[in-house]
Amino acid sequence: MKKSILLNAALMLAVALTCAAAADYFYVFAPKGSTNVGHYSPSGWMGDTGDLRYEEVADPAKAGPAVIKISYSAKQSKGAGWAGIYWQHPTNNWGSKPGGYDLSKYHKLTFKARGAKGGEIATFKMGGIQGEHGDSDNGEVGPVTLTPQWQTYTIDLAGKNLKQIVGGFCVVFAASDDPTGLQIFLNDIRYE
Repeated sequence: MKKSILLNAALMLAVALTCAAAADYFYVFAPKGSTNVGHYSPSGWMGDTGDLRYEEVADPAKAGPAVIKISYSAKQSKGAGWAGIYWQHPTNNWGSKPGGYDLSKYHKLTFKARGAKGGEIATFKMGGIQGEHGDSDNGEVGPVTLTPQWQTYTIDLAGKNLKQIVGGFCVVFAASDDPTGLQIFLNDIRYE
C-alpha cells in the first residue's frame, strides 16, 4: 500500500514537472501536426519580396512535423538587394496597431536552422519593429553561415526590455552574400 502511494506521488510529481518544463517555452512557430501553439505569423515580408518563397514541408533530413523552408532567389526583383520575413503579432503589424506579447520572463530565443547545401548566409533577429505600438527592444545573431546539418542558434535576451514584442522572429538575406540564391530550413523557433 505504501509503495503504491509513493509510486503514485512520484508519478504525479513527474507529470507536474514535465508540464512545468513545457510551459517554459513560448513558440514563435509551431508546424502543422505539432502539439505546440505558434504565437506569431510570418506576414512581414520586406525588401525584394518577389525573391522569397515560404513553405511548410516535411523535413527531408528526419521524420516528424513539418519545418519551414524558405527559398531566396537573389534576383533583386525590386532593386533592394535584400529580402526578409518578420513573424508578427498580429498579422501584418508594423507597429501601427496594438499587439505583441510580454516576453519578460524569457532569457533567450532559440531556433534550429540548416542550409540545403551548406554555406548559405542569413541574419536572424527579434524585435526592432518601430511605430507607436512597436517593439520594446531587439536582438540579433549573424550573419550566420549555415551547414546542411541542423544547428541550434541563440539570441541572448539578458537585460533586454521584452514588455512588448511585436516582431517575434525575423530572417534576412542579402544578394551580396548569396548571389545565386539559397534555400534554408527553420524549426523549433521559441523563447526560453
